[in-house]
Amino acid sequence: MRKAFICPHKYVQGEDEILNLGYFVGTYGKTALLIAHPDDAARVRDKLDATAKKFGVSFVESGFGGECSRQEVARLIDVSKSEGCACVVGLGGGKAIDTAKCVAQGEALIIVPTIAATDAPTSHSAVLYTPDGAFDDYAYFKQNPDVVLIDTTVIANAPVRFLVAGMGDALSTYFEARATSESFSNVNAGLPCGFREGHCGPAKGTSTAMALAELCYDTLLEDGVKAKAACECNQVTQALENIIEANILLSGLGFESGGLGGAHAIHDGLTALEGTHGWLHGEKVAFGTLCQLVLENAPSEEIEEVMEFCLAVGLPVCLADIGVERISPAEVMDVAEKACIPEESVHSMPFPVTAEAVAAAIVTADRLGSAFKADR
Repeated sequence: MRKAFICPHKYVQGEDEILNLGYFVGTYGKTALLIAHPDDAARVRDKLDATAKKFGVSFVESGFGGECSRQEVARLIDVSKSEGCACVVGLGGGKAIDTAKCVAQGEALIIVPTIAATDAPTSHSAVLYTPDGAFDDYAYFKQNPDVVLIDTTVIANAPVRFLVAGMGDALSTYFEARATSESFSNVNAGLPCGFREGHCGPAKGTSTAMALAELCYDTLLEDGVKAKAACECNQVTQALENIIEANILLSGLGFESGGLGGAHAIHDGLTALEGTHGWLHGEKVAFGTLCQLVLENAPSEEIEEVMEFCLAVGLPVCLADIGVERISPAEVMDVAEKACIPEESVHSMPFPVTAEAVAAAIVTADRLGSAFKADR
């Protein structure tokens, strides 16, 4: 059996860590292309200036337009070449990070998240959109980022909602990896490299990835509530440090090398509902996780544990919590059918999955979550 595990070359996390960014830039050369929304760059301007001065490097501001499109990627590649940039720094949220991955194309890439809302920073993949924001394609690269640098002080001062959404994304990691392992399905670690060019060959997950996924879930249960409280006070505590690591590193390694399952597929289906459009990825994934547990008929104690955690940190447990007050049977089936298209990860579940079964799980999870919430 062929297995694969992938990860960044270096992961560094700590208070005021952006002050050391210049050191990592200096390992490649004197100039870095900085891909960041102007607002994100402004939030850490003092640190960027300080690290540039300390380590004798400079950042080329890219005028990032805010969308990870082929056109923006091509423009920024030209900027990087014309300015002689030795490396690429992606700073901010998901769009800036994905754009940086596409510009670097698997070489000399430093990722600096300013929020802990998803597990994307450590991965070797990106999502491309059209200039007007519609989905275009996925891109995969020959390796993960060279450096993922986390400034926990910056994240502690970001909106709490992003941290909680990151916990929602991380919540699915263990359950999806468990399902993928039980079904012997392939994992993202064996996906194509580059813009659909070449192929690494399919691979199964490793025991290491499964252990990391389980640690991710245990960390959420232990430190989630405490980390949220710390972030509400803009304070860096050990609990917050642990949750940032769970949201970004443990979940990132867990999903790529452990696998995705029903939760993310149901998330993708839920995006068909207009009411969900104002909700963050991790918030919808949290409800998708509950749906997956219902789909696989997980023990009642496990489902209740997940719902208890969600309510404790402020994650959705029913459709109303993600903006869907009413839903017709036809709309539920539309969501389920989108979650069950052939390329979706729902087919990594350890049993055959139909749209009818997913629809039933969504309706039942909504009922369970609504009743659990009402009792609290």
